[in-house]
Amino acid sequence: MSETILVVDDDKEIVGAIALLLEAEGFRVLRAYDGMEALDKALDPELRLIIMDVMMPKLDGLSAVMRIRERRNLPILVLSAKSEESDKVLGLSIGADDYVAKPFHPQELVARVKSHLRRYTSLGDMNAVQNARYVTGRLSYDPETRALYADGDSVKLTATETKIVDLLMRNLGRIFPAEEIYSRVWDQDTTYAPENTVMVHIRRIREKIELNPKEPEYLKVVWGIGYKMEKI
Repeated sequence: MSETILVVDDDKEIVGAIALLLEAEGFRVLRAYDGMEALDKALDPELRLIIMDVMMPKLDGLSAVMRIRERRNLPILVLSAKSEESDKVLGLSIGADDYVAKPFHPQELVARVKSHLRRYTSLGDMNAVQNARYVTGRLSYDPETRALYADGDSVKLTATETKIVDLLMRNLGRIFPAEEIYSRVWDQDTTYAPENTVMVHIRRIREKIELNPKEPEYLKVVWGIGYKMEKI
Protein backbone atom coordinates (compact mmCIF):
# COMPACT_ATOMS: atom_id res chain seq x y z
CA MET A 1 0.00 0.00 0.00
CA SER A 2 1.33 3.45 -0.92
CA GLU A 3 2.02 5.87 1.93
CA THR A 4 -0.55 8.61 2.52
CA ILE A 5 0.36 12.31 2.65
CA LEU A 6 -1.92 15.22 3.54
CA VAL A 7 -1.32 18.47 1.63
CA VAL A 8 -2.88 21.59 3.16
CA ASP A 9 -2.98 25.01 1.46
CA ASP A 10 -5.74 27.52 0.73
CA ASP A 11 -4.40 27.84 -2.82
CA LYS A 12 -6.00 24.95 -4.69
CA GLU A 13 -3.51 25.25 -7.55
CA ILE A 14 -0.60 24.73 -5.15
CA VAL A 15 -2.33 21.75 -3.54
CA GLY A 16 -3.00 20.30 -6.99
CA ALA A 17 0.58 20.80 -8.14
CA ILE A 18 2.06 19.19 -5.01
CA ALA A 19 -0.46 16.35 -5.22
CA LEU A 20 0.51 15.60 -8.82
CA LEU A 21 4.19 15.69 -7.86
CA LEU A 22 3.71 13.24 -4.99
CA GLU A 23 1.31 10.97 -6.86
CA ALA A 24 3.90 10.65 -9.61
CA GLU A 25 6.22 9.27 -6.90
CA GLY A 26 3.62 6.69 -5.90
CA PHE A 27 2.12 8.38 -2.85
CA ARG A 28 -1.57 8.61 -1.98
CA VAL A 29 -2.50 12.24 -1.40
CA LEU A 30 -5.25 13.76 0.76
CA ARG A 31 -6.15 17.42 0.17
CA ALA A 32 -7.31 20.14 2.55
CA TYR A 33 -7.76 23.87 2.01
CA ASP A 34 -7.86 25.31 5.55
CA GLY A 35 -6.70 24.42 9.03
CA MET A 36 -10.04 23.08 10.23
CA GLU A 37 -10.31 20.69 7.30
CA ALA A 38 -6.72 19.62 8.00
CA LEU A 39 -7.64 18.68 11.59
CA ASP A 40 -10.37 16.41 10.33
CA LYS A 41 -8.26 14.66 7.69
CA ALA A 42 -5.27 14.34 10.03
CA LEU A 43 -7.24 11.64 11.87
CA ASP A 44 -6.94 9.26 8.91
CA PRO A 45 -5.13 6.21 10.38
CA GLU A 46 -3.27 5.66 7.10
CA LEU A 47 -1.74 9.15 7.17
CA ARG A 48 2.05 9.19 7.41
CA LEU A 49 3.09 12.83 6.75
CA ILE A 50 1.58 16.33 6.49
CA ILE A 51 2.65 19.27 4.35
CA MET A 52 1.06 22.35 5.92
CA ASP A 53 0.85 25.94 4.69
CA VAL A 54 0.96 28.71 7.32
CA MET A 55 -1.40 31.45 6.13
CA MET A 56 -4.89 29.96 5.78
CA PRO A 57 -8.49 30.87 6.64
CA LYS A 58 -10.55 29.49 9.57
CA LEU A 59 -7.46 28.13 11.33
CA ASP A 60 -3.87 29.04 10.43
CA GLY A 61 -1.27 26.37 9.79
CA LEU A 62 0.76 26.85 12.96
CA SER A 63 -2.34 26.58 15.15
CA ALA A 64 -3.36 23.48 13.22
CA VAL A 65 0.10 21.96 13.78
CA MET A 66 -0.19 22.49 17.55
CA ARG A 67 -3.61 20.85 17.67
CA ILE A 68 -2.55 17.93 15.46
CA ARG A 69 0.49 17.37 17.67
CA GLU A 70 -1.87 16.69 20.59
CA ARG A 71 -3.17 13.62 18.73
CA ARG A 72 -0.60 12.49 16.17
CA ASN A 73 3.16 11.92 16.21
CA LEU A 74 3.85 11.98 12.48
CA PRO A 75 6.19 14.22 10.44
CA ILE A 76 4.87 17.70 9.62
CA LEU A 77 6.53 19.93 7.02
CA VAL A 78 5.55 23.59 7.21
CA LEU A 79 5.29 25.18 3.76
CA SER A 80 5.15 28.97 3.66
CA ALA A 81 6.03 32.07 1.67
CA LYS A 82 7.51 33.43 4.87
CA SER A 83 11.25 32.77 4.72
CA GLU A 84 12.33 34.84 7.73
CA GLU A 85 14.41 32.90 10.25
CA SER A 86 12.03 33.89 13.07
CA ASP A 87 9.10 32.29 11.24
CA LYS A 88 11.09 29.12 10.68
CA VAL A 89 12.08 28.90 14.34
CA LEU A 90 8.46 29.50 15.40
CA GLY A 91 7.23 26.73 13.14
CA LEU A 92 9.78 24.28 14.52
CA SER A 93 9.10 25.39 18.08
CA ILE A 94 5.41 24.53 17.96
CA GLY A 95 5.95 21.02 16.65
CA ALA A 96 6.84 21.05 12.95
CA ASP A 97 9.68 18.76 11.85
CA ASP A 98 10.87 20.81 8.89
CA TYR A 99 10.27 24.13 7.13
CA VAL A 100 10.19 24.63 3.37
CA ALA A 101 9.98 28.17 2.01
CA LYS A 102 8.01 29.08 -1.12
CA PRO A 103 8.93 29.09 -3.91
CA PHE A 104 10.37 25.60 -3.50
CA HIS A 105 12.13 23.30 -5.93
CA PRO A 106 9.86 20.29 -6.63
CA GLN A 107 12.62 17.72 -6.27
CA GLU A 108 13.79 19.28 -3.00
CA LEU A 109 10.28 18.92 -1.58
CA VAL A 110 10.09 15.29 -2.72
CA ALA A 111 13.52 14.58 -1.20
CA ARG A 112 12.49 16.07 2.13
CA VAL A 113 9.24 14.10 2.15
CA LYS A 114 11.07 10.83 1.47
CA SER A 115 13.70 11.63 4.10
CA HIS A 116 11.11 12.23 6.81
CA LEU A 117 9.14 9.14 5.86
CA ARG A 118 12.30 7.03 6.13
CA ARG A 119 12.93 8.35 9.62
CA TYR A 120 9.29 7.93 10.63
CA THR A 121 9.11 4.30 9.53
CA SER A 122 12.65 3.28 10.51
CA LEU A 123 13.93 5.30 13.45
CA GLY A 124 16.14 2.57 14.85
CA ASP A 125 19.87 2.25 14.26
CA MET A 126 20.41 -1.14 12.59
CA ASN A 127 23.97 -1.30 13.87
CA ALA A 128 23.05 -0.81 17.49
CA VAL A 129 22.71 -3.46 20.13
CA GLN A 130 19.09 -4.60 20.27
CA ASN A 131 17.00 -5.24 23.39
CA ALA A 132 19.31 -3.05 25.48
CA ARG A 133 18.00 -0.21 27.62
CA TYR A 134 20.12 2.91 27.97
CA VAL A 135 19.91 4.58 31.37
CA THR A 136 21.29 7.85 32.70
CA GLY A 137 20.02 9.22 35.99
CA ARG A 138 16.25 9.78 35.78
CA LEU A 139 16.14 8.89 32.07
CA SER A 140 15.68 5.47 30.50
CA TYR A 141 15.51 4.73 26.76
CA ASP A 142 14.27 1.53 25.15
CA PRO A 143 15.65 1.37 21.57
CA GLU A 144 13.39 -1.53 20.60
CA THR A 145 10.19 0.41 21.26
CA ARG A 146 11.91 3.81 20.77
CA ALA A 147 10.38 4.96 24.04
CA LEU A 148 11.95 7.44 26.47
CA TYR A 149 11.02 7.50 30.14
CA ALA A 150 11.69 10.13 32.79
CA ASP A 151 11.21 8.98 36.40
CA GLY A 152 9.36 5.98 34.97
CA ASP A 153 6.83 8.08 33.04
CA SER A 154 6.69 7.96 29.24
CA VAL A 155 7.92 11.13 27.49
CA LYS A 156 5.87 12.12 24.45
CA LEU A 157 8.27 12.90 21.59
CA THR A 158 7.79 13.79 17.94
CA ALA A 159 9.44 11.64 15.27
CA THR A 160 12.34 14.08 14.90
CA GLU A 161 12.81 14.41 18.67
CA THR A 162 12.83 10.61 18.95
CA LYS A 163 15.60 10.36 16.37
CA ILE A 164 17.72 12.91 18.24
CA VAL A 165 17.12 11.15 21.57
CA ASP A 166 17.90 7.80 19.93
CA LEU A 167 21.24 9.12 18.68
CA LEU A 168 22.27 10.75 21.96
CA MET A 169 21.03 8.03 24.34
CA ARG A 170 22.85 5.33 22.37
CA ASN A 171 26.03 7.40 22.71
CA LEU A 172 25.92 8.72 26.28
CA GLY A 173 28.64 11.25 26.94
CA ARG A 174 29.66 11.64 23.29
CA ILE A 175 29.57 15.16 21.86
CA PHE A 176 27.86 15.57 18.49
CA PRO A 177 28.33 18.75 16.42
CA ALA A 178 25.06 20.29 15.21
CA GLU A 179 26.08 19.51 11.62
CA GLU A 180 26.43 15.80 12.40
CA ILE A 181 23.13 15.68 14.28
CA TYR A 182 21.40 17.34 11.33
CA SER A 183 23.02 15.02 8.79
CA ARG A 184 22.16 11.86 10.73
CA VAL A 185 18.68 12.85 11.92
CA TRP A 186 17.40 14.64 8.84
CA ASP A 187 19.25 12.25 6.53
CA GLN A 188 20.34 15.17 4.35
CA ASP A 189 23.61 16.90 3.55
CA THR A 190 24.06 20.19 5.37
CA THR A 191 23.81 22.60 2.46
CA TYR A 192 23.20 25.47 4.89
CA ALA A 193 23.88 26.21 8.55
CA PRO A 194 21.73 23.75 10.53
CA GLU A 195 22.45 25.16 13.99
CA ASN A 196 19.09 26.90 14.52
CA THR A 197 17.07 23.90 13.37
CA VAL A 198 18.93 21.56 15.71
CA MET A 199 18.86 24.09 18.55
CA VAL A 200 15.07 24.42 18.43
CA HIS A 201 14.56 20.67 18.66
CA ILE A 202 17.11 20.37 21.48
CA ARG A 203 15.22 23.06 23.39
CA ARG A 204 11.91 21.22 22.93
CA ILE A 205 13.43 17.97 24.21
CA ARG A 206 14.88 19.76 27.24
CA GLU A 207 11.45 21.13 28.10
CA LYS A 208 10.17 17.56 28.22
CA ILE A 209 12.96 15.83 30.15
CA GLU A 210 14.68 18.41 32.36
CA LEU A 211 13.45 19.49 35.78
CA ASN A 212 14.87 22.93 34.97
CA PRO A 213 15.31 23.36 31.18
CA LYS A 214 17.32 26.57 31.71
CA GLU A 215 19.89 24.61 33.72
CA PRO A 216 19.86 21.21 31.99
CA GLU A 217 21.21 18.21 33.86
CA TYR A 218 21.13 15.80 30.92
CA LEU A 219 20.94 17.35 27.45
CA LYS A 220 23.87 19.74 27.49
CA VAL A 221 25.59 22.05 25.05
CA VAL A 222 29.37 21.99 24.85
CA TRP A 223 30.05 25.49 23.61
CA GLY A 224 31.82 25.65 20.29
CA ILE A 225 31.54 21.89 19.77
CA GLY A 226 28.00 20.53 19.96
CA TYR A 227 25.54 18.62 22.16
CA LYS A 228 25.67 15.54 24.35
CA MET A 229 23.48 13.48 26.67
CA GLU A 230 25.29 13.46 30.00
CA LYS A 231 26.12 10.07 31.46
CA ILE A 232 25.12 10.11 35.13
